[in-house]
Parts: sequence; C-alpha cells; structure tokens
Amino acid sequence: MRLDRLLAQEKVSRKAMKQALLKKEILVDNCPARSLAQNVDTGLQKLVFQGRQIQGYEHNYLMLHKPGGVVTASQDKDLPTVMDLLPLDIQSDQLYAVGRLDRDTTGLLLLTDNGPLGFQLLHPQYHVDKSYQVVVNGLLTPDHIRLFKEGIVFLDGTTCKPAQLEILDTSPTESHASITISEGKFHQVKKMFLSVGVKVTALKRVHFGPWSLDDNLKEGDYRPLNSQELANIREFLRKVVKK
Repeated sequence: MRLDRLLAQEKVSRKAMKQALLKKEILVDNCPARSLAQNVDTGLQKLVFQGRQIQGYEHNYLMLHKPGGVVTASQDKDLPTVMDLLPLDIQSDQLYAVGRLDRDTTGLLLLTDNGPLGFQLLHPQYHVDKSYQVVVNGLLTPDHIRLFKEGIVFLDGTTCKPAQLEILDTSPTESHASITISEGKFHQVKKMFLSVGVKVTALKRVHFGPWSLDDNLKEGDYRPLNSQELANIREFLRKVVKK
C-alpha cells in the first residue's frame, strides 16, 4: 500500500505527512521514508510516524501453480479463472495475479492484494527475470542460443532484450529448453521461438524474480508464501525505495 494512503487511514493530514517526511520523522525499517508514494507493508516492515509505530494493514501473498485451461483474470463469463481455484473465504476484489500467463501456460503465479508491488515487479526498469521450461516442435542449435542472447527481433521490428536460452535436449521433431527473460511482451516467449522457426508446444513458468515454483505444489494448488519468500518481498521493497 502507498505510504500516504496508509497514513491517511490513520487520520494523518496531508500537510502533516509532508512535514514529517521533510523532517525524516517517517521511518520504514528504521530508515527515513523517501517518498509518500513508496510502497509499504506493515506486515513485513516496521513503520514509525513521529515516534509512533503504525500497525496499518497486512497484505496477502500467495503462490499458485497455475494449470492449463485456466485464464489469468479475476472473472470471465466463459472460462475458469485462477481466482476460481481459491476458496471463497480467500477470494477478494483486491486480490489479483502479478503478471499474466496464457491460458495454456502452466506454472508459477504470484497473487497479492498489494497493488503497487505488482506494478513494480512488472515495470521494465526493475528487470525482474522470469524463467520458463519450454518444449518446441523442432531442432534447437547453438545458433539459437546466440540469437536469443543478441535479442530476438520480431517480424514487425520489435526488438526483445537479450535472453538466456539453455538447450536441455534436442531433436528434429522436439526439443526441451529453458529460457530466462527480463521483460513481458505479449506472448513474448512463444513469439521469440516462432521468430527462429519453431513453435512452442508446452510452456511452464518456474521462476519469477527470486521466487521459485514449489515442486510440492500440484497444478491448481496454492499456498501462502513462506518466511524466506516473504523476506524476498521485503528485500525487493527495500531496493525499490533506493531507486
């Protein structure tokens, strides 16, 4: 939640916020707040306003193993959504998925009601890496590794940032690989492979920044983030403040 919104809920006036910010009387984890617009979570961070600790609102963070056939949306009139996989007592208008996975793509999906966090994780300036396991319908060669490293160019001229391609096994009819990208263009991974002459037949996200898909989490299942994964969020919030 934005710092100013949180303080407003505590009945702090805008004028008082600005004065306290200038005087370094707003502390986040014992460090002076940089901006009233910065993202804070009192469930993960200690927030002090003029010597008084603010309890505020604790956000929810979930990891979901998205199955195929489910759309990344809050609601859809025709298709099941990732929200439909959650119990009714967890579903909320404020809860949403951080980034989208195509209907047929499986794997790691983070869900949260911390809106600013999702925006920051997806913003190009923060370069959050995303890794996928991929199956394609043709041969992959060292030349493909080079092309991905240089930056794939789509037919319409769109240039992708350099990506890391690792070939796990390959044959003329089917190849398995992993790919890591730092951006999120529409259908990007599928278009990148089409640009080098092969089609993606299966795609699974296994990493999103420092978060990795839990091997024990079955498709369609979810769980709250554990202490280390929450620490990763706290560290991300700290780094964002410094930018």
